[in-house]
Amino acid sequence: MTGDETTNALLKRIAELLETMTGQAAIEPDFSVANAFSWQAQTSGFTPVPKVNRVDISLLKGIDRLRDILINNTKRFAEGLPANNTLLWGARGMGKSSLVKAAHHLVNEENLGASDVPALKLIEIHREDIDTLPVLLGFLRDAPFCFIVFCDDLSFDNEDTSYKSLKAVLEGGIEGRPGNVLFYATSNRRHLMPRDMMENERSTAINPSEAVEEKVSLSDRFGLWIGFHNCSQDEYLDMVAGYVAHFKLEIAENELHRDALEWSTTRGARSGRVAWQYVQDLSGRLGVKLES
Repeated sequence: MTGDETTNALLKRIAELLETMTGQAAIEPDFSVANAFSWQAQTSGFTPVPKVNRVDISLLKGIDRLRDILINNTKRFAEGLPANNTLLWGARGMGKSSLVKAAHHLVNEENLGASDVPALKLIEIHREDIDTLPVLLGFLRDAPFCFIVFCDDLSFDNEDTSYKSLKAVLEGGIEGRPGNVLFYATSNRRHLMPRDMMENERSTAINPSEAVEEKVSLSDRFGLWIGFHNCSQDEYLDMVAGYVAHFKLEIAENELHRDALEWSTTRGARSGRVAWQYVQDLSGRLGVKLES
């Protein structure tokens, strides 16, 4: 090998290393291998998720209207029609993330075999990787699929500025959100910011109202706000009964109600999550395995 060839080989190797270090390596992901992926920010890669941890949509009780809103939005998007970025916010354990995963699965099942509708892919991004969204979107922009980028439990703490990257991606960036990408997020907060963070901004700003508007405007970038609230006792018992019927657990109705209410009292809450935790405990006591 001549000196020039050695130099060129060395320069090529340096370039490859720099691309890897900066997350710009031109490795095209194969989105055909699965319908769900987890975004790995450190390596700028996508890990296929062949079996998504999800609940059948028929088991999500007490949120019928909210369910229909999200499903209709997701269906329109998959069919190439206008649809909105969506923020699912509110009470803990009421099925926000479960609904996103169930809606994604339902729409794909309904479109199965339709040659004119591309498969809908679900891409999970972790909260701490939100500032890498522009890199992620770069991989999705020209792919022949529709993508829902999903962030569970999204919120921002004091001195966290990564929300500005999210704002630019949702609306207003120079490139904007690709037409084949929709962003879904769940949060316990409607405005994604803690109250004291907004109050601190108000107290130190020259124009307090502008500081608050800066924080609130992030939520405004979501075209749909779907609010989840604590369920009633009857809704909680319906959730429990739905699981019990689905998994064919044999227990008298009056005993089930008494037992389930006692469980929720010890937990200090009633929600879909508490209902599921109770059913897991019940099935264990009955010696019945829960088949997925």
